[in-house]
This record gives sequence, structure tokens and C-alpha cells, in this order.
Amino acid sequence: MTERRLAPLLLAGLVAALLAGVVIGPFPLSLRQIGAVLAGGGDTQASTVLWNIRLPRVLAAALVGAALAAAGAAYQTAFRNPLVSPDILGVSAGAGFGAVLGILLGLPVLMIQLTGFATGLATVGLVLGLSLSLRGGGQVLVMVLCGIAVGALAGAGISLVKLMADPEQQLPAITFWLMGSLAGAKRADVAAALPPILIGLLPLVLLRWRIGLLALGDDEAKTLGVEATRLRLLIIACATLMTSAAVSMAGVVGWIGLMVPHMARLMTGPRFDRLLPAAALIGAAFMVLVDTAARSLAQMEVPLGILTAVLGAPVFVWLLARGSRGWAE
Repeated sequence: MTERRLAPLLLAGLVAALLAGVVIGPFPLSLRQIGAVLAGGGDTQASTVLWNIRLPRVLAAALVGAALAAAGAAYQTAFRNPLVSPDILGVSAGAGFGAVLGILLGLPVLMIQLTGFATGLATVGLVLGLSLSLRGGGQVLVMVLCGIAVGALAGAGISLVKLMADPEQQLPAITFWLMGSLAGAKRADVAAALPPILIGLLPLVLLRWRIGLLALGDDEAKTLGVEATRLRLLIIACATLMTSAAVSMAGVVGWIGLMVPHMARLMTGPRFDRLLPAAALIGAAFMVLVDTAARSLAQMEVPLGILTAVLGAPVFVWLLARGSRGWAE
């Protein structure tokens, strides 16, 4: 599919998903009600639901999906491996540990995001340091295994925080938050998460041509004037910032950073300059639809992490099957 046809299609899909997210819910809103509220009229209940509950949550879901998908596409391109994602490298677990620690300490939203970013960045740095010091047969495989180990360590830290939390108030909130939820998303949360996501996304957009050269290998990229090591570190910092901001607002939502870039790659091909915007748009629309399903499938809200795992696990197995066939050849 050509870029001229794909961009309007993805934008239309995102608009349709946003509209569905606003309309569908425990308190459904008709298009007539939405139009009346936007025109300055309408009943008070519909206005309250639209401006204070539904619209902030839909925007938060779009931000989280775009951030995680863009981060996943950046990681996969930087490391030249389709199985690399913020989840596998331990970024989500590390950022989750920092955010949970911030919740335990009663920090404000901005400090929770900063704590999540710091621990997420420290997690990635530890993974990279271990993978470089333990040079084995396959560097990417060693890096993934180190990410699993460090992620398990961050998971142990999260368990320790849960043990120390107040069982009456903090522990239920932390447990539900770790499964992924946007139930408490407010306009202030969206406003707090938007700057770090944009700050992380902007360098990826501006350097998309140089980042795409990393797919050729470090030696080829260097001959074309790209300092691969510095660029890769910048990609890691930007992707970690976006992931940390998303995790601090929505909790640990897995599989988006792994699954959505592959969905986008099937449409755009491997070129990063096309893959990045497509992954961000698809991730935003996909997350809005998942969140809409989470609050509409049953009387009790289904955690986002459960739905994304149900969809993402089969995709991961399919990727492993494709990879094993390629290795066999």
C-alpha cells in the first residue's frame, strides 16, 4: 500500500476509534448529545461525562498506545531484532517499579513519572551493560536474556513494595494499577504525560532517516556518517521516556510495543521513516479500542493488561514460528 493511501486510511481509523471510544461506555453518548454539548448546550450529565470522564480517558488511551508502539518500533529498529520491545528489555517492569514506589511514597503525578523514567532508564542501562560485558554467541539473545533477568529483579522490587503497602488503601490501588487501567485518567494526567511523550517522540521523528540506517548495521551506518552508538543511546533514552510516561499513567500494559510495530510493518515495510508514524497511529487507535472494550465487555472493568496479553501472546508465538522457519532455512 502506497504512503499516500495509507496515511489517510490510518488517520480515518484513528478518528473512528476515538469517536467509538467517546460514544461507547457504561453511559452511552449519542452523536446528537455530543453535538449539543460541543455547541454549548446539552444536559448537564452528558456534559460532565464527555468533558470530565470520557474524553480524558480516550485521549489518555491514545497517548499510551502511540507512545508504547513508537517506543517498540524504535527499539526493534535500533537493535535490528523484531522481538525486542520495552517489555522484553525490562523497561516496563523497571518503570513500573519506580512508579509503584512513587505511589507508595504518596508523590504527585509528575514525580511519579520522573521516578518511573529514572528507574526505567536505569533498567535499560543495566541490561545494556550486562549484555556488553557478557559477550556470547548471539549478542541480541544475550541482551534479551539480560532484560528478562533484570525485569525479574524489578518485579521482585514491585512485590516488595506491595508487601510494604497499606493493605486497606495502597495495596488494592497498586495491584489494579499494575494490571493496567485508565479508569482514573483525568485531564491533569493527560496534561502531565503529554510533554514527556512529545519530548521522547520529537527526536525520533527528526532523526527518522538516520535511525533507519541502523537497520543496515553499525559499519554501514558509520560509512554513511551516522555514529551508531550515540544514536542508539539517544533512541533508548527517548523510547524509555515515552514508555515511562505511559506506564506512570496507565500501569504496565504489555505487548503493545511488540505487536503493533509488526502490524504497521506489514503495511509500510521496514523503512523506519514510514514505520514510526504508522505504528504510532495504529497503536493509538488500537489502545482506544482495547480500553473501550475493557469498560464495556462486563459490569466490572477488565484490566488492560489482560486484554492486550490475550491478543499479544498469539502474535508473539507467530513471530517465533516465523523466526524459527527463517533460521531453519
